[in-house]
Amino acid sequence: QVQLVESGGGSALPGGSLTLSCAFSGRPGLNFADYAMAWFRQAPGKEREAVAQISPQGGLVEYADSVRGRCTIGRDNAKNTMYITIDNLKPDDTAMYYCAGDPTGRTAYGGRWSASDEYKVWGQGIQVTVSS
Repeated sequence: QVQLVESGGGSALPGGSLTLSCAFSGRPGLNFADYAMAWFRQAPGKEREAVAQISPQGGLVEYADSVRGRCTIGRDNAKNTMYITIDNLKPDDTAMYYCAGDPTGRTAYGGRWSASDEYKVWGQGIQVTVSS
């Protein structure tokens, strides 16, 4: 009923920047603007971790400590799209990145923004590799 598709991944140099996009599509009646949206990532051999989240109307954002200060999450509800830009990339940013949607929006207000089980819709993921 809802599909999330990531784009913009690939290879980048340490110290560079990368922007990922997540496109939302769904049947009529499902409104992107109702969803709290987040980015997660998973590196080989590591657990999936939350990177950033944005509230349904974009007024609240959360960042993981690992990216705070060099990461910006945004959304355009008119275009059903969410973005994330990570600056000053590090090799530790290498991972598969996933966008995820919480259709209730409550994760933006209840302190559980990083809990992956709160997100009911997931993209297939896109690889980001940071290497010199």
